[in-house]
Amino acid sequence: MKQLYLLFLLAFSVSIYAQSVEKTLILKDALTNLPIEDVTVYIIKTKQTLLSNAEGKVAFVLNGSSNIQVTHSSYAKVTVRSSALLKTDNTIYLKSNVNDLDEIIVTKQHPQKILKSIVANSVKKLTVPARLKVYSREFFKMDGNYAYYNDGLMNFQLFGKEKNFKSNILVEQNRSYGLVFDQINSDVLGYNLNDIMQNYYNFKYLNPILDAVAKKKFDFIIKGYSANQDYNVMLVTPLDNNDDLSDDFRIIYDWKKKIIIEVSTVISPTTIANVKERKAVGSKNIYKSLFKTIYRLDGENYYLISSKEEIGFERIDKNKTTDIEVRNYFVTTNFSNQNYSFKESEVFKDKTLYNKKNTILSTYWDISGLTSTEEEQAIINQLQDRAN
Repeated sequence: MKQLYLLFLLAFSVSIYAQSVEKTLILKDALTNLPIEDVTVYIIKTKQTLLSNAEGKVAFVLNGSSNIQVTHSSYAKVTVRSSALLKTDNTIYLKSNVNDLDEIIVTKQHPQKILKSIVANSVKKLTVPARLKVYSREFFKMDGNYAYYNDGLMNFQLFGKEKNFKSNILVEQNRSYGLVFDQINSDVLGYNLNDIMQNYYNFKYLNPILDAVAKKKFDFIIKGYSANQDYNVMLVTPLDNNDDLSDDFRIIYDWKKKIIIEVSTVISPTTIANVKERKAVGSKNIYKSLFKTIYRLDGENYYLISSKEEIGFERIDKNKTTDIEVRNYFVTTNFSNQNYSFKESEVFKDKTLYNKKNTILSTYWDISGLTSTEEEQAIINQLQDRAN
């Protein structure tokens, strides 16, 4: 009888273990066969969100069966049943819906006025209060060498009213490797976690094109968006008489619901070339800058999915220049409109994770929502070995 019980227990344990499997999706363009970055993968059963890396990869652990939604603003939406993922690594081809000949839309109102209205409505529609479980990752490079890395799994509890959003942060796990040199100011490293959500939920990064003078400095164009008939895309680019170091803006928005879906900015090489080089000690000459945020509308819930920021600049120091590059990622892996309880002493109040002691309870980065590329993993391993 005892042997039968042990046999049953073993079979039951194996059955449970077999239901939990790790899967990798590789998202590729159906025409070019190239990997697609920033594809949102949503596991319906667990409500987990993942984002594809530069290699088009996402990795996750699946418990039981589930439908999996695969979406990208430039590709046709695909829904996959997990039972169809027969291999550990599974390639999914997405069909591009983008047409370079999308027509320009002529409007009675100036596009900037339309954008102001869409921003105001988006701020109003964002779901607050809410809880966002976020994975963040940062690479820091100085004078051509990677010097520092950190990542972490955090919970942001959002509260407050529109234009006055606030957040409490609880850090579940985090790790950092490398050296932070004395000559590097702390504000260079990482997001300012104290106000990052407020900035994203108020669309602060659009401020340069929302004030009245922007009409004289930027060209505003609205186009249809063939990838989705409910979307339009607004392109805002610096005019030739704009001597500032200004971004090119691209805003994808749902013109029916009047909410922003995606914002991306980049400073073009032409703009950088036309800006006068600074020579004063302490000044910065930016040679690379890009930013991207993605938002998700899921039923009644509207919230941030991800952000990516990169900046590269030469800082003028006394008797030398220092080359600095920072690359940050921010991915919402789970969303809930339910509050959680916590003690005030548990709230994280520093600006960044780089000076927080490592707390590693699991290999959370493996199924974090953003898989490391081979190149990124090599950098992390190198910095980790150097720290040990």
